[in-house]
Amino acid sequence: MNVPRRILLAAAHARRADGQVAVLMAVFMTAILGSTGLVLDVGSWYRADKATQAAADAAALAGAQGLQAGTDLATELAEQYAGKNGGGELEISFGTRAVPNDLITVRLSRPAPGFFAKLFGVDSVTVKALATARAGVPAEARGVAPIVVNEQHPMLQCRCFNDPTQVTLINLHSPGGGDAAGAFGLLNLQSRVDDSGNIGADQLAEWIRDGYPDALPLGMYDSAPSSNYNSDYIRNALRDRIGTELLFPVYRSPIVGSGSGAEYDIIGWVGFVPTSFTAGGNTGTIRGYFTQVIWQGLADETGTVPDFGARVISLVE
Repeated sequence: MNVPRRILLAAAHARRADGQVAVLMAVFMTAILGSTGLVLDVGSWYRADKATQAAADAAALAGAQGLQAGTDLATELAEQYAGKNGGGELEISFGTRAVPNDLITVRLSRPAPGFFAKLFGVDSVTVKALATARAGVPAEARGVAPIVVNEQHPMLQCRCFNDPTQVTLINLHSPGGGDAAGAFGLLNLQSRVDDSGNIGADQLAEWIRDGYPDALPLGMYDSAPSSNYNSDYIRNALRDRIGTELLFPVYRSPIVGSGSGAEYDIIGWVGFVPTSFTAGGNTGTIRGYFTQVIWQGLADETGTVPDFGARVISLVE
């Protein structure tokens, strides 16, 4: 049977068209799969980048906590935290904002594997992160307790932390008694932001137990009546804080005025851990030890605030 030529030509054309469509479909599907794979890989690389940045941030903040003790401890802490968060190639450097070596910079890089991208010859990409943290002397502080310490206290003069000591409550009813070196008294923390007169023992006790809720700056503060120290409110609050860190304001002598009209010039902050206390009349003692603390607040930018061992840790880059 003879098949007309035009029919044969049509059949051949159809076969060629089918082949072209198959090739185009294969190319199209490869492109679709490759694009989809790249999208998935890019998403994976983005997550790896975020995780690397988080690890660098954590390492910098951890390292900043060791800056008081020196760059060796800061480096060790940063390396430990970077290792706990996936590791990678780590570079650590130090800098100065207000005082020498108050900055630590962490550069972290690590490979992020590709999966579908391997079809295009991309096995992995390198994700990088940079973080800088600062350990600053606080110019403002939150959570302050209303107990002041004289800058002339022997343990502050020698920066002797964690050594047992005793501090004595000032008898503010004796004129000039506020100048006694090493003494401390009760402070009306609210007077810096709201001059509302004397403060009650219940409020002082709340500040001892929980700290003042807002950030407090350096400067002049009114005293609180020392007779409040004998209150059950304050005794109970001190019992609750035995063995825990408190943040005390540090004042500079001489005190302005005397008695209930005394004013303290607060120049810095110090950590203190009470271990016991006694009270009697208008005087008393709190035993414990000064300690280096990491606290909430705003770091000094001038380098002029005295350093009594308190630090504010923050990311600055």
